[in-house]
Parts: sequence; structure tokens; C-alpha cells
Amino acid sequence: MSGDLSYTTEEIARLLKISKLTVYDLIKKGELPSYRVGKQMRVDAVDLEAYKRRMKGLQSGASALQADSRAAPGLSAPAGSGVRQLVITGQDISLDILASRIERTLPGVRPLRSYAGSLDGLISMYRGESDIVSTHLLDGDTGEYNLPYIRKLLIGLSYLVVNLLSRPAGLYVRQGNPLGLSGWKDLRSPGLRLVNRERGSGARVLLDEQLRLLGIPSGDLNGYDTIETSHIAVAGRVASGEADVGVGTGKAASIVGQVDFVPLVSERYDLVLLKKPENRGWIDSLLGILRSGEFRGELSALSGYDLSQTGNVLFEV
Repeated sequence: MSGDLSYTTEEIARLLKISKLTVYDLIKKGELPSYRVGKQMRVDAVDLEAYKRRMKGLQSGASALQADSRAAPGLSAPAGSGVRQLVITGQDISLDILASRIERTLPGVRPLRSYAGSLDGLISMYRGESDIVSTHLLDGDTGEYNLPYIRKLLIGLSYLVVNLLSRPAGLYVRQGNPLGLSGWKDLRSPGLRLVNRERGSGARVLLDEQLRLLGIPSGDLNGYDTIETSHIAVAGRVASGEADVGVGTGKAASIVGQVDFVPLVSERYDLVLLKKPENRGWIDSLLGILRSGEFRGELSALSGYDLSQTGNVLFEV
């Protein structure tokens, strides 16, 4: 029965001939009702058909789905609308503030937020599905953030790497830190229950690099395969007592509450922008926003951010 049929986001992207990022945006805006089954988001067939009928009615028979399939990957503006949509990947609240600034400052530009992890964001940029990618990926051998990964993944492309901010990362521990966890080496503690992030996220890469450097097999960690897809969800699992430790940023700990945070590194959070002739105008405007006193003022109101390099171009190809 069609009433029992549902689709994953990947299946919807194939059916509508749009990017998966566009599907996520439709879900986020409430245009496609969705629900979670395990680790997957699903959309019922009846809700997909209802969305298609609405779009056909809005565009006088010129289906919004066809318009989206003619657009460049990652863009979902109807043909002829004159709106340039920018897909911004990442989860930090600073990106929401940046997106709001872009929408207010750049006429004809509409930011879309995708909550993909750092590695997935870079891969989507290589595929032409995103415009502004945030990344916080530690290379354990050099101690350098982001550039070693960007150079390997964006082969043959011209791009800018611009600093957004730096922020503390470390361990979420239960309130009062009853197990006395103080560093990466404490992950060896017998019986410790971990909650992890998904592959491709900056927090997962940070954990995996520390385990590699310390010679700790990931299979020895109870809960290594217990996955959450955001810093807040990881901190929440620790706060509720479902886990003893997780890896993430200090900001999420302050939002969740009832969980302590042990800072271990200062991670550099950068933005990657593709250098194309058609991107030149909005890139210049974006740099202006990042360097403005107003934007820095908004971020300064959120404690825990180091803005000393915000807006600096760190690398250019």
C-alpha cells in the first residue's frame, strides 16, 4: 500500500533529481515532513506527493522539481528567480549567525544551511553541491588543522581558506567528573562508556587521531560504535548518564548543562570557498562580513570563541 511506503533522503534526491543537501533543506523548512528510523531520516510517500502537488500549483504547471533539476548542483532556486542560493555546511551556531548576516547584507543571495560534518562537507564541495564549507579536522602527525585534508580532497580546484574562529574541544564528562578524566590517555580506563560521533565529523577525526597517536585500538573502547550526529546530542547522552565520556566542543556543554567539559585542544574552525569568476562578488562581501565589527560583536557575545584570526585568509590556491 502506498500509505505504508516511505523514502530515505538519498532516494528522494534521486527521485526528484536534486542534491541531498536540497532535500535536507526542504525537511528543515518543514516542506517535507520527516521522521527518524534508527540513523536514517525518512519521508512518507503521501507527504512527498503532497509536496509535489503544492509545487506544481505554485509554478502554474512548471514543476519546481524540474526547475531544481535544471539548477546547478546544490541550488534549488526556480529558474529565472534571480536568487543565488549558497549552501553552508557545518553545525556551529556561528554559522547560523553568519547565514543571517549574509541574508541581510547580500541582495539576491539566500543562504541554505546543511549540517554535514567536516569531511562530508569537503566532499560535497568537490562534487559541486556546497558553496561555503566549515571544517575542523586535525592532522595528528603535523598538529595542523584543516589544510592537510583540504589539499588532498579539493585536488584541481581553486579555493580560499578563511578563518572563522577557534574554539576549545575536549571531553564531555559527567557532572563533577566522578571518574577523574583529564586527558586522552584516560580513554584506556576499563569499563569507560563512550558515545561517539559519525565518521567524517571533526570530533570523530579528533578522537581517532588521538587514539592512533596513543596506540589505543578503537575496538577496546566500549561505545566506540555508539553514534550521535551532533555535539549537543553527545553531551546530552553524557549528561543523562547513558555514557561516561564523549568528544566535542565547549559550547555544546554550556547549552546542554548538567555535564562538565574538559578542554584539551584549541581547534581552528575554518571556511573553504571555491574561487570561481561567478563567486567573486559574494566572496568579497562575505570577507567584509567576517571582518566587520558587527559580526565580531555578535560572536563575542557568545563566550568561548577566539576571534583573533577571524576573516584572515590562511591559504589560497
